[in-house]
Parts: sequence; C-alpha cells; structure tokens
Amino acid sequence: MEHDLKRLELGIEELGIEVTREQLQKFDRYISLLIQWNKVMNLTAIVEADEIMVDHFLDSLSIFKEVKFEGPVSVIDVGTGAGFPGVPIKIMRPEIQLVLLDSLRKRTEFLSALRDELHLEDVEIIHSRAEDLAKKDDYREQFDFALSRAVASLNVLAEYCVPFIKKGGLFISYKGPAANDELLKARNAINTLGCKDAYSLRDAHVPYSDKTRKLVIIKKIALTPKKYPRSPGKIKKSPL
Repeated sequence: MEHDLKRLELGIEELGIEVTREQLQKFDRYISLLIQWNKVMNLTAIVEADEIMVDHFLDSLSIFKEVKFEGPVSVIDVGTGAGFPGVPIKIMRPEIQLVLLDSLRKRTEFLSALRDELHLEDVEIIHSRAEDLAKKDDYREQFDFALSRAVASLNVLAEYCVPFIKKGGLFISYKGPAANDELLKARNAINTLGCKDAYSLRDAHVPYSDKTRKLVIIKKIALTPKKYPRSPGKIKKSPL
C-alpha cells in the first residue's frame, strides 16, 4: 500500500464494519487512480489522500449504520461522479450488483478504468441521463436501492431516482444540515412518485469529520406513474 490508511481502517471499524487487507489495498489503489486522473480531468475538488479517505470513502460508508447491504441486492448510484457512494460500498460488499450512472463521458471512462484496476465484478457503468435510463424496462423499477450523493434538491433527485426502485425498495439520499427543510419541500414529490409519506431522516456519523451528514431514506410502496421522470427542462422549471 502506498498511502497511510490507518485513519481509513479505524474509521471503517468505527462504523461497525470488518475490513480486510485486500479491501484496504483496493481503497489505496482507488486513491492513486483518483489523484492521477484528476490531474487531467476535473473529477473531484478533494485531492489529498487523507481528505479522500474521510470526505469520500468514510462519508460513502456512513450509510452502513442504517443499511447493511446483505446478499446480492441490486443498487444503482445515480449521478455517481467519481464513484461515490457506490464504489466504496461495493468494495466492502462485493456481492452486491451495482450500476454506476453518470451523464458525463469522462467520468464513466474513469469508472471503467477503476472497475478494471480494482477487479470489481457485477458492476455496470452507464453513460446516460437518469431521466432517459429510467424509461427503459431493463432499469425501471428493477433495483432494491437507488443511492445519490448528488447536490440537487431532494424533490428533483427523487424524480430522477425513485423510478429506478422496485416496490419495497429504498431511495437513499446523502444530505447536509438543510435535509429537514428539503424533505418538507419534497413531500409532494415523494407522494406523487409512489412513496406515500414512507420516509425517515437519520443522522449519519462520519468518522474523523465534523460535518453534518444526514440520510433521507424513502421507501417505495407503489409503482411510479409512467410519465415520471419528466424531461430535465420540466423538472427544473416546475419541480414536483
């Protein structure tokens, strides 16, 4: 291993997860690839190894306090960027079936190289807009979990993400201190898309970080009407 991963190792253990040397080696390689590729394309503003471990890896894994991802569950990471939160979760839970979705080609090229370098199996990388992919039968309402750490408001994210999850599945959005306000504004979207007030807001502890991380957990209890998601213009102009 090239980097001092003690903080990462202790942080993962603090989240109640056992981590192997092989998994730490994958994280180490992930750091190297992210820094290397970031020199030629803008993947992240966080470029120091210690910050990557905390603000990307441990932040992504903070979800394990609420969800264990046991068995070959299907997960789609919408607007994954440089692979967060999907790839850290996959490293720790190799048995999940993961789709990484992003609308920028350069990011999906990085993710393809990352998948090959880390020897990750059952990972599909898709270059597409969420509103287009969610209309396709192979992906619509096919997932146990839809995750997003994207910065869009919750009512917008819900329209992009909820159509991917099957009845009984969960949409989980990584949010900051304004999560409660966003959740109140998103109630109409949540109800319209098939979740009927089935949601909760949880605090997520991120080891070695003082930032506020909250998880919005929304359960799908009915099918999403076929007209959703709408076009990006309509979503932006008139959010649900």
